Amino acid sequence: MIDTLDWWQKPRRINVVVDNPSWIVPFAEHLVSELRLGGDDAVFVCSHEQISVGAVAFYLGCMHVTPPDVLARSRRNLVVHESDLPKGRGFSPMTWQILEGAKRIPVCLLEAVESVDAGPVIYRDAIVFEGHELVDELRSKLGDKTQSLCRRFLAEQMPPVGEPQVGAGTFYARRRPADSQLDPARTIVDQFDLLRVVDNERYPAWFQHRGNKYKLAIEKMPED
Repeated sequence: MIDTLDWWQKPRRINVVVDNPSWIVPFAEHLVSELRLGGDDAVFVCSHEQISVGAVAFYLGCMHVTPPDVLARSRRNLVVHESDLPKGRGFSPMTWQILEGAKRIPVCLLEAVESVDAGPVIYRDAIVFEGHELVDELRSKLGDKTQSLCRRFLAEQMPPVGEPQVGAGTFYARRRPADSQLDPARTIVDQFDLLRVVDNERYPAWFQHRGNKYKLAIEKMPED
């Protein structure tokens, strides 16, 4: 059957999907508002059941694998992932790379397929940090880049096609509370990157000392 690309003409049905109470929800909701102002029929959804038949579905910060029957509801299914794919598939790639000492974080827009983070890559971009940013600043820059890549895709005159990933993939594990543990015998400087990526409320930095467990919060102070 010939694709006439009528589905690419505005108003397009755009599903923006976040399937968990992620920090990216406000960025996803802002993206929906912008797309609506631009003439598209965009909606924010928080579960696979809510995804309606449409032109494009963006899966942002999702924790669950999307089944084939849900992917079939959209002409294009897209994911934003912050690593140099195929390296760094999996969970919390920006966090793991910050802990590895990286300041330049690659960000990809790719096709969502049944295998996690394995689809063709449409755009490769990056965000750059100076090394002092805490988690809210890290998220803000990534959230802005995520919106930018989604808008870029929709602004194309023709729907762009991605390039297959080449090479063996590597995977980052899901972060657990134990990953936010500090060592009281080490200096703050040595553990500063860990302090940068912790969330003071959801997964705070903590340490054990003299038989007790302690929470340690970090925030920037205003300049004098």
